[in-house]
Formats: sequence, C-alpha cells, structure tokens
Amino acid sequence: MRKFKTESKRLLDLMINSIYTNEEIFLRELISNASDAVDKLYFKSLTESDVKLSKDELRILVSFDKDARTITVSDSGIGMTEEELDLNLGTIAHSGSVDFKNESGDQMSDEIDIIGQFGVGFYSGFIVSDKVRVVSRAYGADNAYAWESDGVKGYTIEGAERAEQGTDVILTLREDTEENKYDSYLSEYKLKTLIRRYSNYIRYPILMEVNKSRELPKPDDAGDDYQPEFESYTELETINSMTPIWKRAKSEVTQEEYNEFYKSDFHDFTDPVKTLSVHAEGTLTYDALLFIPGRAPFDFYSKDYKKGLALYSSNVLIVEKCEELLPDYFNFVRGIVDSQDLSLNISRETLQHNSQLRAIARKIEKKVKSELLDMRDNNREEYEKFFENFGRTLKYGIYADYGMHKDMLADLLLFYSAKQQKMVTLDEYLESTTPDQDAIFYAAGDSLERLSKMPITTTVLNKGFDVLLCTQDVDEFCLSSLMEYGEKPFKNVAGEDLGLESDEEKTQAEEVTRENEDLFTTMKEALGEKVTKVAVSMRLTDAPAALTSAGPISLEMEKIFAQMPDGEEMKSERVLEVNAKHPLFETLQAAQKAGDSEKVKRYTDLLYNQALLVEGMPIEDPVAFALAVSELMI
Repeated sequence: MRKFKTESKRLLDLMINSIYTNEEIFLRELISNASDAVDKLYFKSLTESDVKLSKDELRILVSFDKDARTITVSDSGIGMTEEELDLNLGTIAHSGSVDFKNESGDQMSDEIDIIGQFGVGFYSGFIVSDKVRVVSRAYGADNAYAWESDGVKGYTIEGAERAEQGTDVILTLREDTEENKYDSYLSEYKLKTLIRRYSNYIRYPILMEVNKSRELPKPDDAGDDYQPEFESYTELETINSMTPIWKRAKSEVTQEEYNEFYKSDFHDFTDPVKTLSVHAEGTLTYDALLFIPGRAPFDFYSKDYKKGLALYSSNVLIVEKCEELLPDYFNFVRGIVDSQDLSLNISRETLQHNSQLRAIARKIEKKVKSELLDMRDNNREEYEKFFENFGRTLKYGIYADYGMHKDMLADLLLFYSAKQQKMVTLDEYLESTTPDQDAIFYAAGDSLERLSKMPITTTVLNKGFDVLLCTQDVDEFCLSSLMEYGEKPFKNVAGEDLGLESDEEKTQAEEVTRENEDLFTTMKEALGEKVTKVAVSMRLTDAPAALTSAGPISLEMEKIFAQMPDGEEMKSERVLEVNAKHPLFETLQAAQKAGDSEKVKRYTDLLYNQALLVEGMPIEDPVAFALAVSELMI
C-alpha cells in the first residue's frame, strides 16, 4: 500500500467533500480527463511522424454494470506508465495536462486546448464511489498497470491487462443513503442526461451501449389477426453532438438550425426573434451564441426566474446560468458563452478572476444593444412585439439604478403617442414637437382609452402638444428617473404646473381666485385633509373639475404604492382644480353668495368624488356618493 504523496486523508477529504458542490459533475470531470488524454495522443500524432492514428480510434466509452454497481469511463488516449500513474494519481493536485502543455513549448502550447488544469478532477470520482480502479496502458508500451484506492488509506499499483493504449476509470458506487441515491447513476437515461448536459460538446465521440427496440419481420404464414412483435437489442451510440453550433461560422449555419438549437436547448416552442453569433479574438478570445426570445417565459416576471447565459470553457459546461454575463435589464437574453481563456477555480464551478467575465459581459451588452437598435430601425413590427414582451424590463432597468443606465436604455424605449396613435421612441416624439414646446408631456394610468379621454390630456392635445400615454406601473418611475430627454424635462399632465397658461390666462386665474376667496376656503374646509388646496384651473375645457398632484408623488404612483406592503402611507399632495368657465362654478358661486354653505360642501364633495372616478381611483364612501347623486336627480 502506497501513501498519497501530498499527505493524508485530510487533504483528500477536502478535495472530495469541499471543492465540489454538485455531486453529479463527477462524470463531467472524468470525461474531461479522458478528452485530455485523447488530445495528447492526437497532438503526438501531429508532431511525431511514426505515430499513426485513425480518426475512428479517438473516442471515449461510458458504460455501467448494475450488478457490480460500477461506472466505467474508457478512453483511447495516450495512457499512463506505472510512473505516471504514481505521479499523476498518487500526488493530489498534480496536473499531467499542465505538464504536457509546458513540455510542448511556448509556440505549440497555445494551440493545445487542454481542459484539465489543476489535477483534482479525477478525485471527484470519490464523491459517489468508495473505490476507484484505473487501468492504463501508455502509448507504445507493452504492459498495462492498475491503480486502485478507496480514497482513505492510500493506493496500490500492480500489473494489469489492457489490449490497447488508453485508460479505464472504474468507479464502484457507494451504497444508497437517505440523503444520496447513488443507484440513480446506474441507468442509461441518467448517464446520457449528464453527458448531454455537461459534456455534449467534447470534440471526440462519447459512446454508450444503449437499449433499443425493433419490429421483427412478419412471418409468411401470419394470419389476419397477427400482432407485430418486437425484440430488444443494444447498440453503440454516440451520445454527444461534438461540434458546438457556436463554433461554426455563421455563414455555414442556417437560421433553421439556430432555431432548432434554441428551442431544444432552452425549452421554448417558438423561434427566437433575433440570433446573435459572436466570434471574438484578441486580448480575450470567446465565442457566444445569443438569442432574443420571441415571447416571455411564463415565469419571466416572477421571483423564480433566473437570468444568465450558459458558460462553457473549452466546450465543457461550467455554469448553467452565469448571471454575471448579463445586466438585469437584458435578462431576457438566452444563450451560451464559450472561452478557453477563463481562469477557473480548481473545481471549475466558479471563476478565479471576475475581470475576464466582466470584459466579456461588457462586449455582450454592447452587442445586444446594437442588435436591438437594428431591429428597432429596420424591423419595427418585430421590435414592437419584442417590446411588448420585454419593454418593462428595459424601463425597470432605468428606474432600478436611479437612472445610471439611462444612456444605454433610453433610446430603446417605446411609448404610445396620443397624437400619432402609435408606439413611438422618445426621439420620434421630439421630432413632432413644436418650437414653443419646452417639455415632454405624458399621462399615466391603467388604459389607453381612459387616458386619451381624460380632461387634462385633451387640454394638452388641444394646444397642439403630443402626450405619451403610459399604462405600465413602472412607466412613471422610469420617466422620473430619466428626468429629461433631449434637454426637455418630462411633465405629467396631471401635475400642478405644466406652464401652458398664457400671461392673460394667469391674470384671469389670479382675479377669479381673489374674487372667490371665500368660496375656495369653504370648499377646502369641506374636503379637509383630502386635498392640499382648491385652485382655479385655466386648462380645463369641458370638465367641471379635475384632480392633480403638487408633490413628487403623482396620483398614479399613489395607486401603485397602495398595492405594496406598507405603501398606504405614500400619498400624493392632491389638488382639486375647478373650471371657472363651467356652469357648475356659477352654481357654487350662487350658493356661496346665498350663504348656503351646506350646498357648497355637498357639491364640492360630489366634484371631488367625480374627479377621483375620472382618475380611476376609489372613492371613500360609494354609498354616500350614490345617495348624493340620487338626491340631485329627484
């Protein structure tokens, strides 16, 4: 029995139990090691003329034996001598792959795409097994040797039999426990699933004996009631697809192939609306294949949705959803990134240097933005469908970071134009403004129909200015974070001061206010704390009154806050604006002059509740309001 050279059970326990967080990756690690071994032999055939290889010889075989409780990963690679078994497997964290690259010289080492870098992947086999046996025969050697260990005391090396060069890694699985069902790995379905998930794009074929069924020929003497008979058989099948679609030149791949890959790998039944293929070389070399979905996933706006791109290193899956590759506002993008330049930690589960990841993420962000702009300008119909699905995410991206990313996102936004009656960008809105317009006007509410009919909206439209109709709950928060666009501030038409009154109208409002000071005082007393003040409005035409807000919280924001936990305290500073040109104002004046304060208060309450209904807000006492209306009808 030989002892592990880098000490003891303690270090091996660390390798087995602490480095890896997901036990099923043991197969990924062993297949990656097998791929490295095949790589080394292939490289040898390129540099040494006496090494003759056929492509059919380069492969990896995965098998299992339920009765013996074993899983075997075999390769036709370069194999190991007795000394190499002792060095590579007896010394924990010794990487034969790194040694091989170093020995190949600077010029050739850059051309060798070796996966293993730390020499600990092999020990992941002990996560699921209580004994590992490695049978290996080095290329050109006459003898094979077997390395065996239980991962506790040490290991043995002895002579063995193997017909050709290569290595067999045989895991004897542990017994099942309540927490771990190791038997689940002794199935064709499970092993195929793990191969396709983690090692689907290993460049060499990964073969397995799979069970199949076929119909037997119909006997010549079979009667009319003959029922087809079937037989089961096994056949060697290539499980992995080997050549990643993202490594192929875009000119060599049809859109149909991209669509099928997207739907298969990302479990969607609709084609992507946009496909982005990136092949970057230079300081950081990587391939990326990105998709903008044609619809939002069912859980997209739920807390269960997790963003991220699949991260590969040298065709081996490292992270299924790497969140760092996408900003939150582009979380709808799906796809993969593959780079051999990434510095992985020893378990390959996380990166050592996030700077590499950030550099790729910045390039992806710019690429996505560029493609969205192209879609916006050259395929507006598709872009509007995209925005219907994911526009909320872009708007929230501006609001969530307090406008930090407004330069990235603002020109991607669309809003409905009340004047043009279609979706427009902010630039398109500005193109339609008049020379005397000093703001971008918008109205926020729950429906286009209601917003377009609101008195304060029609007033702005009648003055020749366009109004953006915002119907999503995030809209007003987004515009508040933007503050301005094209040097024009955003103004809510339900705000107190739009600056639309002429000097003459302002003078008239001041006169009416002065002449009816007592009336406005009575009306304010009638409403109490419900409003901040009652004021004359010169912007209303047909409506007798309207509610506006004076502070930073609008009426629409108040409605949204009311739906949130503890949001009831977030109130707008309501202002009841009265149309001094409406016949109802004359009625109020007459009642005030006659000293009928009760009538003034009753009518004021009616006007206030009426204004609430127009704004789509609940009234405090619907029964009292209904009775008051009924009294007027008698």
